[in-house]
Amino acid sequence: MRSIWLCLIILLAAMAAPMTAHASSADINAASRSVVRVAVFSQESGERKLIGHGSGLAIGSGKIITNAHVVEESIYNEMITFQIIPSQGRESYMATVQKWSPENDLALLKLEAGAKIPAASLYSGSVPDGADVFAIGYPANVDVAMELSAEETLRPQPPVKTRGTVSAGRSAKAYDTILHTAPIAPGHSGGPMVDSCGRVVGINSFGSTAANGGSEFYFAISIKELLAFLRSQKVTAQTVSGPCKTVAELTYEEEKREAAARKKIENEQRVASELKANQMGKIRRDAEFEILSERENRMALSGLLLLLALAALGLSYVLFDHKKRTPAKIAGIACAALIFAAIAIYMGRPSFADVDDRVKTALIDDPAAPEGELSGKEGNKLCMVQLDRSRITVSSTADIKFNWAANGCVNDRTQYAQNGNIWSRSFVPNNDPQVSIVRYDSGQNLYRIERYLLGYNAMKKARSARKTYNVSGCMPGAEAQAKINDMNTAVRAVLPAQPNEVLVFSCQDSGE
Repeated sequence: MRSIWLCLIILLAAMAAPMTAHASSADINAASRSVVRVAVFSQESGERKLIGHGSGLAIGSGKIITNAHVVEESIYNEMITFQIIPSQGRESYMATVQKWSPENDLALLKLEAGAKIPAASLYSGSVPDGADVFAIGYPANVDVAMELSAEETLRPQPPVKTRGTVSAGRSAKAYDTILHTAPIAPGHSGGPMVDSCGRVVGINSFGSTAANGGSEFYFAISIKELLAFLRSQKVTAQTVSGPCKTVAELTYEEEKREAAARKKIENEQRVASELKANQMGKIRRDAEFEILSERENRMALSGLLLLLALAALGLSYVLFDHKKRTPAKIAGIACAALIFAAIAIYMGRPSFADVDDRVKTALIDDPAAPEGELSGKEGNKLCMVQLDRSRITVSSTADIKFNWAANGCVNDRTQYAQNGNIWSRSFVPNNDPQVSIVRYDSGQNLYRIERYLLGYNAMKKARSARKTYNVSGCMPGAEAQAKINDMNTAVRAVLPAQPNEVLVFSCQDSGE
């Protein structure tokens, strides 16, 4: 019985424990899009011959990073050439060495004009001890085991991924490195080491040799070393920072945040309701007292007028008795007038049935004093990223500016579809291998981007789904809204279950 209770306690503790970031295959695959095979050729007897290969990483601007030892032979032999084979697609590209740096085992290759390979993002933060990491590249022994011919080796194909952990605090003497246990082999050289979010944290370089049954360890050139090298070549790479969160963690945190917001709103509504009830009670009591006071005042005035009428009647009688007919007649007319006035004032006293009307009148809003401005009003917006609510793997965190119209038109050229306060639009660019689902919450002034980093075939499906709909320009109206909603639905249908990135921006009205 005790063992059963112990199991239950352990199970509950596991369920209550905070979620930790686990690697997603989608993130590792997204990082793999930037990994290339660096094929090395020599020219012998007029024939081009494959003599070896390494791995590399696309960093944008038509540049590839690899190890210096991968391209070393070309420094001494001008007949050596390089062909870059991406991990996907159908094309490969020629490249030349722009910078060779044996001091830190790095080399920069320049691609031929027109080459298109997704650029990687470099993680500028520190990698914690024990963190999961993945080595991505093209180990030659895998090609041998698969019995690939030279021709097959030169076709685009997915790189190999291996997993390990970081052992922080140990580095090579010559340059800054990261010690890890993700296996690499000849051919892996120059390929990236990435974290659980697919962000590049190092460039694999060399490994230790197992002796007497000992374990092998591997070294990756640190991002600190790589960034310094790129700066020396005036090359700017995309860098990201911040903790590696899973989409599940973000979703859980958003649900907690929304639950807290709902509870706050409910409490505010309850307080407002009680305050309104108290205010209504006071207004009704004031109206009742006001009517009661008016009734009493009118009745008192009517009584006074009646007394004056009796006095006028007595005076008329005395004057008539003394043969003063004209004054007596005037006094009689005054008496009649006073009686009619008394009756009119008495009959015009307010009724208790008028209380409701007076309450309604008291509650009429003053049009000159509005309750407040909508946070999502029309005009220019300045949006700043909320790092604690975002998952960033490749994108810039720079502020976003846009002009918002009440009909869902952004920057006078892009129409969003409405669902309450939420306006959404899917974006499938022709050049970049990524799809973005963008939402703007006009009530909370929040701008949210869910970004999917897709492979070659997945992007073809997304672009095909997008091209079915002609939704260019601002298109207000029910018919246009329905068309954009249909497009959003069609694009979402071909996307993975979860995005690779979630960026949340808090917006404010800008006078610019």
